[in-house]
Amino acid sequence: PKGLQSALEPIIVFIRDEVAKNNIGEKHYRRFVPYLLTLFFFIWINNLIGLVPGAANVTGNIAVAMVLAVFTFILMMVGSRRQYWSHMAAPVGVPYAVWPILVPIEFISNLIVKPFALMIRLFANMLAGHLIVLSFLMLIFIFSAMSIVAGLGASVFSVAFAIFIYFLELLVCALQAYIFTILTALFISETIATGGHDHK
Repeated sequence: PKGLQSALEPIIVFIRDEVAKNNIGEKHYRRFVPYLLTLFFFIWINNLIGLVPGAANVTGNIAVAMVLAVFTFILMMVGSRRQYWSHMAAPVGVPYAVWPILVPIEFISNLIVKPFALMIRLFANMLAGHLIVLSFLMLIFIFSAMSIVAGLGASVFSVAFAIFIYFLELLVCALQAYIFTILTALFISETIATGGHDHK
């Protein structure tokens, strides 16, 4: 491979082997690799585009994060097995007296909390970086309203910190794409597990 293919191949192999195969298992991982790769590159590329001045922060939009979480939720439900539902409805090794409390918690955790956590994690982290950069730059105008000297002094520190956060965001872009992808793989592995332990 040459050029772009050569640059992307290590990333694709990493997602396939370390994320999909390790978490979903050798028996089932192949059918989920295309989705996981699409998810990773979509989030990563849009995160990077969001750092371009004047570009839209797509992944910092809660509607986009929600749609990605819904896609993952749909895939979880489509790939789920009977054991996944029976484990939630009738927890093994748990006293019957605890079932009225544990069963609703299990259903809420798996059907609501997991997709919601995916959505909020991506949305909040991508929005936070942009807000921090904007806050540092706004300090220049706040101090400038007091005096020109204060504004000039604040601008040095504000711009320096804003640049530092901006470059830190480059790391966060890839990190958030990876976290969303690996959590998706983990959630999928739970739904396709037979008996909760032999999905490898």
